[in-house]
Amino acid sequence: MRHWPSRRWWVAVATALFTVVFIAIPTDLIDTPLFSREIPPTGWSWPVLILSAVLAGLVTATYVAHPAGATSSRAAGRAGMAGWLVTFFAVGCPVCNKLVLLALGTTGAMQFFEPVQPYLAAASIVLLIWALYARMTREYSCRLPARADAAAEVPDLVH
Repeated sequence: MRHWPSRRWWVAVATALFTVVFIAIPTDLIDTPLFSREIPPTGWSWPVLILSAVLAGLVTATYVAHPAGATSSRAAGRAGMAGWLVTFFAVGCPVCNKLVLLALGTTGAMQFFEPVQPYLAAASIVLLIWALYARMTREYSCRLPARADAAAEVPDLVH
């Protein structure tokens, strides 16, 4: 990362800031008149959000002007997006989330979803770290050219 151009760092910072605002406003970590929260945020909500935002910014930056010939991984991209989405559920109010309320009801959200939120937070961070690792390790790799004699080794089954 120390060899990254400034453009990548700007994308990382912009994405991290966007992530904080995009998640903190609807989960009411940033108090606005648009959203409210029935249960106060946990002490780990902000640290998880900030760490996830930084990781999401770094993962996004790996997509900016990567070297020619570098291979990309769809799995890493999916893991990064999943980590970003899981962060939203991890730091949100358990009884304010409409999807959770529809699935579990208020009592179910408090009994089942709230205790799972720390694990969701850990999962989001693990997914984002894995996505960043996968993107970084493949960044300077390139595909090997196909061997000319490999085609000759495959038997011709069609006559």
